[in-house]
Amino acid sequence: MDSQNGLSLYLAVMLTAIILAIVFGITTILLVQLEAIKGMENSVVAFYAADTGIEQVLDSGRLAPVSTCTTEATACPLDNGSKYYVVVNSGGLGGCPAGKLFCIKSAGIYKGAKRSIEVKY
Repeated sequence: MDSQNGLSLYLAVMLTAIILAIVFGITTILLVQLEAIKGMENSVVAFYAADTGIEQVLDSGRLAPVSTCTTEATACPLDNGSKYYVVVNSGGLGGCPAGKLFCIKSAGIYKGAKRSIEVKY
């Protein structure tokens, strides 16, 4: 009977160690997934900043970039901390197909996420 006393303590310690390892593993997976979800949120904000750049050009009634927002270095800031820049090319120039009148490319940037939209017509 004395040899059985150590066995139950050993089983309790092993079971606790296994459960603890499972909990740490699940926690690690969840933390990685939370970082990915946060990155997706930033990506959506960057996409909408790029959309704002396209809308600014289309709403202005002229096919020219708004002010000096034509490079990443001179990007126009928005109220939510994101930025955008717009490049407008005529058909046959700057990668715009010759059969199109204009190509508008806008890029949005937010907390390291960068998304682009291109409109060809």
